[in-house]
Parts: sequence; C-alpha cells; structure tokens
Amino acid sequence: MKELVEFIAKKLVQYPEDVQVRVIENQDTQVLELRVHQDDMGRVIGKDGKTAKAIRTLLNSAAAKANVRASLQIVE
Repeated sequence: MKELVEFIAKKLVQYPEDVQVRVIENQDTQVLELRVHQDDMGRVIGKDGKTAKAIRTLLNSAAAKANVRASLQIVE
C-alpha cells in the first residue's frame, strides 16, 4: 500500500523527488504518512479535499483486499 500512495502522489506533484511515505504499524491498522514539497500540498489535497479523499478511497480499497485497515495522513 505504501507503493500505491507513493505512485499516486508522484504523478500529482511537481517535485516527485520530495515525496515520502512512512508506514506506522499499530495493533490493527497501518497509518501512512505522506510528505510532499510545500508547493505541492495543494495538489495533493485538492479543492475541498477531493484529491485527498480519492487517494484515501483507493487506499481503503487496496487495504480491504489485503484484509488490513489503513489510513492516510498528509503531513506538512
């Protein structure tokens, strides 16, 4: 799932070399922290958060297929 989020984010941003995804394992969930260049925050979040919601939807779909719970946090 880390690779999925990384792939999507790199295609959206102007500075793909600055995309970082960190996985934090909890007892029953995986939290993926997405960090991008400051100028790309708007591209990843999107208008009214629609792009971020779409990324989360894809992530939840992949997580359900793998029988795992996952959430995405976009970190400044």
